[in-house]
Amino acid sequence: MTIFRPFRAFPLLLAAGSLLVGLPVAAAGQTPGGAGQGGAGQDDPTAEFSDSFSVGYVLVPVVVRDGARYVQGLGRKDFQLRVDGQPAAFDSFESRADAPASLVLLQDLSGSMDAGSRLIWSRSAASFFLDSAASGDEFAIATFSDGEQRIEVPFTGNLSALREAVATWKPWGKTALHDAVANMPEVSGSSHNPKRFALLVTDGVDNASSITPDEARELVRAAQVPVYVLGLDSGSPYQLDDQGKKVYRYADVLSLLAATSGGRYFSISSTEELNVALVAIREDLRHQYVLGFATGDGSDRFRRLEIQVPGKRAVLFRRGYTGPPPAAGVGR
Repeated sequence: MTIFRPFRAFPLLLAAGSLLVGLPVAAAGQTPGGAGQGGAGQDDPTAEFSDSFSVGYVLVPVVVRDGARYVQGLGRKDFQLRVDGQPAAFDSFESRADAPASLVLLQDLSGSMDAGSRLIWSRSAASFFLDSAASGDEFAIATFSDGEQRIEVPFTGNLSALREAVATWKPWGKTALHDAVANMPEVSGSSHNPKRFALLVTDGVDNASSITPDEARELVRAAQVPVYVLGLDSGSPYQLDDQGKKVYRYADVLSLLAATSGGRYFSISSTEELNVALVAIREDLRHQYVLGFATGDGSDRFRRLEIQVPGKRAVLFRRGYTGPPPAAGVGR
């Protein structure tokens, strides 16, 4: 059943000790993803997550690359985590390529999505991930247009229900992109798997939001998911005209949103570009490592995350989180 939600702006600053939606808490005596040296949750990788959400536990998805090659086979000892520049320990570690994943599909259904092949590409993107679903994967579909976000399908592994929802998509109304992104913590909060990501499919046009792009980026940090963005006909953030001005004014916003969350931005102007982007996103997801650590006492504020691995390899990861410092006391 479709759930209609009017957009609402989440407060950017929360009082110390208050809750943020979207951050999983380990069940008593357990840690998300498991704490075993060889990887997390070997018997049931989803059983160690509760349905409560607070800033009590922080997950850090990481993709490690060496040039064009994914780096596999790393262990927890290969990763060095820093919070606000200080070394921090992590007590959970997921490394299996076949670990189940949670995907939030956030789909723009505003009127501008009716142009060209945008709706066809959108359905193709959804079908790609549904068709390649692995055992234990779960999906949620949320759409937005004309000032409303609709949770079409909450998290489920029922692929038939998900495909039925995709088939009903029809563009209409104005676009409130930033408001929709601000609701990402609420949409992603009920996911169960340590591997998780969000796919935002949009043309980037925003003509109805009540919050700014900066506010949206701050809020999406609470979701603890890398946001991969398919910018349909939204162009390159680097292309300039003869006067040195940006040709595609929405591309910068989308690219920065993806980078801030640890995801990637893809400009899509053809079916071929779409197919390349989808494969790249799926490969990132399957090659995710996930580090996790508990937070302790202290003020809720933005804290910078850094990941280092041997060989100075390129690493994709979330840039920070808003909450207390790690439980060990570093980063205070």
